[in-house]
Amino acid sequence: MSNNRDIKKLLGSRIAKLRKTKGLSQEKLAEALNISSRSLSRIETGANYPLPETLDKIAEALKVRPKALYDFDEEYNQNELHKSVANKIKLIKGDIEKLKIIDEILNVIV
Repeated sequence: MSNNRDIKKLLGSRIAKLRKTKGLSQEKLAEALNISSRSLSRIETGANYPLPETLDKIAEALKVRPKALYDFDEEYNQNELHKSVANKIKLIKGDIEKLKIIDEILNVIV
């Protein structure tokens, strides 16, 4: 189960992703929300959790339903997958042959 810090980071990541998808800078979104760019940055990094009123304003400015801000399954799965791959690579870091195979696979897909 995620703790509060994880939820703040996931929410912030989701807001940043939606903002970028809409082609908005932090400055433009912050201006629309009537908050500072620094405040928005702290929300997007998960350092601060926005007030409910601010969440409503964010959803409105991004033209999404408020519940879309919490649709962070993709971000959660992406973070978990990244951690899983990184942990597996750490386990084989001394096995040069396996690392070569991983490198070859990555060269094909990247």
